[in-house]
Amino acid sequence: MRTFAIEDDFYLDNKPFKVISGAIHYFRVVPEYWQDRLEKLRLMGCNTVETYVPWNLHEAQEGVYQFDGILDLRRFIQTAQEVGLYVILRPAPYICAEWEFGGLPYWLLQDPMMKLRFDYPPFMEKITRYFAHLFPQVRDLQITQGGPIIMMQVENEYGSYANDKEYLRKMVAAMRQHGVETPLVTSDGPWHDMLENGSIKDLALPTINCGSNIKENFEKLRKFHGEKRPLMVMEFWIGWFDAWGDDQHHTTSIQDAVKELQDCLALGSVNIYMFHGGTNFGFMNGSNYYERLAPDVTSYDYDALLTEWGEPTAKYQAFKKVIADYAEIPEFPLSMKIERKAYGTFSVRERVSLFSTIDTISQPIISNYPLSMEACNQATGYIYYRSLIGPARKIADYRLINTMDRAHTFINQELLRIDYDQEIGQTYSFDLSESKNELGILVENMGRVNYSVKMNHQHKGIKDGVIINGAFQSNWEIYPLPMDNLHAIDFQGKWQKGQPSFSRFECVFDECADTFIELPGWGKGFVQVNGHTIGRFWEKGPQQRLYVPAPFLKTGMNEIIVFESDGKIADEIVFHDQADLGPEA
Repeated sequence: MRTFAIEDDFYLDNKPFKVISGAIHYFRVVPEYWQDRLEKLRLMGCNTVETYVPWNLHEAQEGVYQFDGILDLRRFIQTAQEVGLYVILRPAPYICAEWEFGGLPYWLLQDPMMKLRFDYPPFMEKITRYFAHLFPQVRDLQITQGGPIIMMQVENEYGSYANDKEYLRKMVAAMRQHGVETPLVTSDGPWHDMLENGSIKDLALPTINCGSNIKENFEKLRKFHGEKRPLMVMEFWIGWFDAWGDDQHHTTSIQDAVKELQDCLALGSVNIYMFHGGTNFGFMNGSNYYERLAPDVTSYDYDALLTEWGEPTAKYQAFKKVIADYAEIPEFPLSMKIERKAYGTFSVRERVSLFSTIDTISQPIISNYPLSMEACNQATGYIYYRSLIGPARKIADYRLINTMDRAHTFINQELLRIDYDQEIGQTYSFDLSESKNELGILVENMGRVNYSVKMNHQHKGIKDGVIINGAFQSNWEIYPLPMDNLHAIDFQGKWQKGQPSFSRFECVFDECADTFIELPGWGKGFVQVNGHTIGRFWEKGPQQRLYVPAPFLKTGMNEIIVFESDGKIADEIVFHDQADLGPEA
């Protein structure tokens, strides 16, 4: 039986072992490319791959579990072993990862008393039930049973959230109960009380997350251990992520990163975050919230060692030279060649307004008061509220109460205003001119906050209500729009300028290659390619083109559907062979 132990050092089969790992999130990379990305990690000299596990994808609806396709965690781990890599697994419940709600499922918020990431019995019961389905997928892939998994992590950066040690201990007990045999670790920032808050030293090895001052931070970790224990940076941040509205694509200094990597490897072990970032497919980007809402862009390029589309960078080559001083660099041919192609420009074939086809893609819920997405069993996407608000008169007090994140107000299906984040809840006035008037409100979930105290308040859509001249408006039709059934769009319906709309393109390709879609002249929305929602676009940038992996395409006719919410559309889309993530820092 093979062994991995954490004592004064890491020991693999009773021999000292330096963990040289890189992070790849399997759920941000199409399965067809997993082997390519893992091979490139191994060819750089790394011996381990680290990945998070997103609870909100594996149990997107409560009690319904999925472990196939892009969620085939077992296959990803087996592929890593075939390539010659060990695995660090960082499972639920919380992963941060700039991912929707930090990996927590939206339906947790259906409990009005929910205490996320605390020893709150209903929360613990749901985690334990999920573990009963998750760990059978990987139990026999642990090092003790001949698999590649050498370590698993308890929670994630818990010390920057709370200090409920009983919660952490119960998390360990639940993992052990469901067959986890490998050594356990925790990971926290080395600042303030984070290490103390998030550590359970008798049950799991504390590690740190940081991107600079490695020597100084390792010294803090050494003192915190109080005895000789292995030093490890579980997240060695070598880049950063982009948010919509940033003025640039974030990049970091290769020279600085190389110096810090040298310090990591001279003093301990490392997991490079990110080795390969990948893509926030669908609506799964997270958000941060400090002074304002900052939702992450579709690309999770992260200025990583591989680009979003899997190309080695200059930083990759520089890191490889450093690693060569500590490990043998293997040589073998890549198993696949990935091409990129510029397919050119295509013109729209069909277009329909959202309001003309809303009844074919959604069934209305009738309610006296608005319901949030969570109350409608909806995770992501959009939601539309409609109500009759009476005859012509002045509306002096119009307010949306407890509404997130971006709201379009329509009067008689004509756009009145768009409010975003802190603008929502302010008082506005307008005049009604018709004898009968319909109020419509389209609300977009821009990505639930994935870090810090705002996580407790992530109900999307309209949670409390709509004020019309000082009173709550009643009698609503509510249309959930998760946008997962665009095959039901009726393109025979009408299109009206200025309304949210769906545009359909037919693109004939003679071969399938990676490509990048640009939407010049379009406002805000998302793109679906042959049924795959590849992510959001927004003219404010910095990201200007969306990555489309070849496995999403077909030889012959490809159907592209673009939803645009702001009434700003063009008649063409363009496919390039190069990305445009915005101006670099």
